[in-house]
Amino acid sequence: MGQRLVRSLLADTRVSHVLAVDDVPADHALPFSHAGRLTYLAMDIRKARKVRELLFGPARDLNVQVVVHLSEHINSYNTGRGVHEQNVEALRSILELSDMHPTIFRLVVKSHAVVYRVGLDLPVQVTEEHPLNLAADAPQYVRDRVEADLTACARMGLIDCEVVVLRCAEALAPGIGSQLHDWLDAPFALRTMGFDPMVNVASPEDIVHAIELATHGSGEGVFNIPGYDTLPLSEAAHKWGTRLIPMPASLIRPIYGFRHWATGSQFRYGINRAQMHLGLVLDGTRARQVLGYVPRHPVQWPAGGSLDEPIPAG
Repeated sequence: MGQRLVRSLLADTRVSHVLAVDDVPADHALPFSHAGRLTYLAMDIRKARKVRELLFGPARDLNVQVVVHLSEHINSYNTGRGVHEQNVEALRSILELSDMHPTIFRLVVKSHAVVYRVGLDLPVQVTEEHPLNLAADAPQYVRDRVEADLTACARMGLIDCEVVVLRCAEALAPGIGSQLHDWLDAPFALRTMGFDPMVNVASPEDIVHAIELATHGSGEGVFNIPGYDTLPLSEAAHKWGTRLIPMPASLIRPIYGFRHWATGSQFRYGINRAQMHLGLVLDGTRARQVLGYVPRHPVQWPAGGSLDEPIPAG
């Protein structure tokens, strides 16, 4: 996602220079030309000292005005302090240091639809006021994302920097940590018997477009960023070309745990269980009215098809 955003920003004539940061060598992170408008730094920003060096060194020298924070640990099975540092503490340091920075006036934080609570007593279509998932027994993957989201929201109006939080629909594409992509990208997928929830998925192009709109916007706030495609989970599998196998929920978790052990796949049923039972669709009214964001790019479904085609049973 970072590569896609950098490419798009470099094509934007309103952007004079891009400072990109990752923890991998430049030839792996940004394998494309940039005509001198890009500075890349390989840096681990999990430590506050490194963030200070970045913001009050290269960022200040380049007169960086807007920071877009995308960094997160995408391995759903990894846990512990180092994961939390990348998911939460790096953002906390950026927020604290942006408050006293001489050039930065805006911070855009990419959050996730997974931060929302899903329940029988809650609507499937959610606005920004929908309750968040504060369950103490939620996986660290979810807890960290909720904590990062709340950390950013808590600083709105309290620091000398505008803070924007984008709660994005899942971008259904390879290489960006999509749980649903990992679930679909197999000859068959297991679904809970008796459930076929509605899901909303986005293309990377729409997520990047929303981030750019927030980058050039003004004011603070939280915005849902829905995707173009809203459809039943079974139809998503049909359009991906994946065969669904209904199964009792009690069997699905250990089977996917074994799949991770055997193949390294990242799908965790515990993270996605609620959404795969009851569904969650983002209401993008606020993003449309304030940012001008409307999803325009459908997911590139490998098996094609249209929403009017019948869904195979099972």
